[in-house]
Amino acid sequence: MASDSAGKQTEKNHTFAQSLRHAWAGVCQVVKQERNMRFHLVAAVLAVICGWWLHISTVEGLWLALAIFTVISAEFTNTVVEALVDLIVRHHFDLNAKHAKDVAAGAVLCAASFAVVVGLLIFVPHLLKLLN
Repeated sequence: MASDSAGKQTEKNHTFAQSLRHAWAGVCQVVKQERNMRFHLVAAVLAVICGWWLHISTVEGLWLALAIFTVISAEFTNTVVEALVDLIVRHHFDLNAKHAKDVAAGAVLCAASFAVVVGLLIFVPHLLKLLN
């Protein structure tokens, strides 16, 4: 493993375990630093609890899982875009940087909108049955 004077890794991972440690560190970093990711995770947990409580079907559960992981993946991608743009422009305003960040945020908005629609399609019929 090559490293600079601070002892940080600069080459590819050499083992699968090393790759997993770095990936897990990335997940933890995003959850710790990104408020929106924490919001999405809380919403996901609530949706899963509601699904369990309402005894949704396996197919509905798969759609719910797809919606959750689409939002989480979009949020990870948005975080990467923001970090790279900030690294490149060093926090100075640049119209192209703004455009890149806005488009990445738009992808999260699209994914979250998809998740809301999926949630409504799954949960509303089950909730209406409970009310009748």
